[in-house]
Amino acid sequence: MANPTATLETSLGNVEIELFTDLMPVTAGNFIELAKSGFYDGLHFHRVIDGFMIQFGCPHSRDPNSPRAGTGDSPNGTIEDEHPENAKLSNEPGTLSMANTGRPNSGGCQFFINTVHNAYLDWFSAGPSKHPVFGKVTSGMDVIKKIESAQTGAGDRPMTPLQMVKVTVHD
Repeated sequence: MANPTATLETSLGNVEIELFTDLMPVTAGNFIELAKSGFYDGLHFHRVIDGFMIQFGCPHSRDPNSPRAGTGDSPNGTIEDEHPENAKLSNEPGTLSMANTGRPNSGGCQFFINTVHNAYLDWFSAGPSKHPVFGKVTSGMDVIKKIESAQTGAGDRPMTPLQMVKVTVHD
């Protein structure tokens, strides 16, 4: 059975992703549940760092100017960290990875899309950061690059709001 896909309809264009429910069922399943509930629709990218990643999914980012954007928790709470030996997926360009606070089992609703290879973020690397990959961009990296190159201000927030208009999961 094929993995589900999703369309990320952003204010700069659409991105198609594959969600690794076969290898990362908890993390990918959490994203799918939130997306199907409409949680992500209307939120904004709240952290964009050129040459690193773009981050999304904070409930406080509904207001793109909220000083709390980036600090919000999932309405479903946190999820257990997933570190399966058969899923050593590196944080390569175009991969979706679970954001967390740095503490174990602190992922929830926020995720980021890597724009470069951030191997030091891999859960199986020697570094302190542990960010499990749970999906990848299959088309629309041009849109990701447009978002990545947006002019940013304080807190790496885009100066012009960039919205996730709608996330549609295709089972």
